[in-house]
Amino acid sequence: QDNRISIWSAGDLGNAGLNGEYHGEPHLLCDIQHNGDVMDMQFLDQERIVVASSTGTVTIFRHHQNNQTLSADHRWVKAHYHVDQDTSSGGAACTGVVCNNPEIVTVGEDGRINLFRADQKDAVRTIDNADSSTLHAVTFLRTTEILTVNSIGQLKIWDLRQQRNEPSQIFSLAGDRVPLHCVDRHPNQQHIVATGGQDGMLSIWDIRQGTMPVSLLNAHEAEMWEVHFHPSDPDHLFTCSEDGSLWHWDTSTNVSEKPSFLHQGGRSTAYLSHSTMNQSVVSAWLSNDPTKDRMEITNLIPNQTLSVNSLDVLGPCLVYGTDAEAIYVNRQLFA
Repeated sequence: QDNRISIWSAGDLGNAGLNGEYHGEPHLLCDIQHNGDVMDMQFLDQERIVVASSTGTVTIFRHHQNNQTLSADHRWVKAHYHVDQDTSSGGAACTGVVCNNPEIVTVGEDGRINLFRADQKDAVRTIDNADSSTLHAVTFLRTTEILTVNSIGQLKIWDLRQQRNEPSQIFSLAGDRVPLHCVDRHPNQQHIVATGGQDGMLSIWDIRQGTMPVSLLNAHEAEMWEVHFHPSDPDHLFTCSEDGSLWHWDTSTNVSEKPSFLHQGGRSTAYLSHSTMNQSVVSAWLSNDPTKDRMEITNLIPNQTLSVNSLDVLGPCLVYGTDAEAIYVNRQLFA
């Protein structure tokens, strides 16, 4: 009933001991009350966090680092709603938010897409009936295009420059309309997109061709809640699930035999300069059977039983939250 947004300090990486274990307790810097369940949140910049609520409201909170407090900077009340914005109930959960400062895109159970700017009171653009079903997640494809996934197994591309309220492309899972819960695009090769859904499968799509996924990979035994490519090392992908598992998918094996498509932060930096990065370097994610010879999958929490609801990854750090009301930080991803 009583929800809060909290900022934690997970301590300094410099404190790690000789064999890499971490010393020092995380501590709470500040927190603030939040109305409704927190459905999603993302940093807009160093100081501001955009938070999506089950009440349909979207709030920008500001973290004041000088005195370690949080305050509500701006609020779009009932950005998502079922019947009409002015009725007392009527709010529809805002299920997903994505930021590209100063722009913020939100999606919700009402099938609505909003484009906000952090410095403007009203929505820059609203696509009212973007979808007839719940939109579960959203991410930027490029600065003017977004990807959404919905509860009937569709992945859609929207071009925000177009005034039309229709998607520019629709992709869908064949057959059963399995709800999709999460989406992420490859950081270097923007035509490669990963999604996960209610059946726990990982789908990899090439949005340049066809309308169906290029590969469907058996993953979790229950809903997949989140999928993330590693931002600087996208041969690595992470998924987490209701079944209590968190999988690390690694396609960087056999690097010596096959040129990797990584050109930053990867092991193959020495062999591949930008000039040789041409289309002949095919991503491991798009091969017909990525798991064959090419992929290692590790469950990072082997004996967890409760749902892993969310994860994020940066550098060697993986952070995830579970139904055990705990947040875990794994600092040795590539040990």
